[in-house]
Amino acid sequence: MFMIKQIQLLFSVGLALNLMMIAPLAAISVGDSLPACALTSLDGSHEHNLQALRGKVIYVDFWASWCPPCVKSFPFLNQLENDLKNQGLQVVAINLDEELADAQIFLDKYPADFAIALDPDKQCAQDFGVIAMPSSYLIDRKGVVRHVHHGFRSGDVSALRLVIESVLGEPL
Repeated sequence: MFMIKQIQLLFSVGLALNLMMIAPLAAISVGDSLPACALTSLDGSHEHNLQALRGKVIYVDFWASWCPPCVKSFPFLNQLENDLKNQGLQVVAINLDEELADAQIFLDKYPADFAIALDPDKQCAQDFGVIAMPSSYLIDRKGVVRHVHHGFRSGDVSALRLVIESVLGEPL
C-alpha cells in the first residue's frame, strides 16, 4: 500500500511539472497575433473585443485588486493614456478579480483614465497565458504582440515608455 501511495505521489508531481513546462509554451509571446477575447464592461452592459481596436497600438494590462504592483502601475497607465492617446495608444486594463465588488473598491481608490474590461470566464487571460500580476502586452497597429512584461516596478517605467513610443512611431 505504501508503495502505491509513493507511485501515485510521483505520478502527480511528474504531471504537475509537465504542465508547468507546457503552460509557458502556450503563453503569448513577441511576434504572435492578438487573440480574440470576449470581454465585458464593468457594468456588464456590453461586450468588448480587442480585435476591434486593430489600427491602434494597444497596451493590454491584466490586473487584480489583490495585486500590490497593480496599485503602483495605475498612475503609469493613466499617464500613458493621457500622454499618448492622441498618437494612437489605447490602454485596456482587464480585471481578473473573482468578485466585481473588489474591482470597484480598487477603482474607487485608484481611478482609471483608461478602458477597464472584465474577463469573467478568464478565457482571455488563458489565451494570453497570463502567469503574473500584472501582465502587460504591447500590441502594434497590425495586431502583433511586440512586447510582453510581467510584474511592475517603478524602475520599469522609462524602458516601457520607450518601447511604446517606438511602436507608436512606426508607419502603418
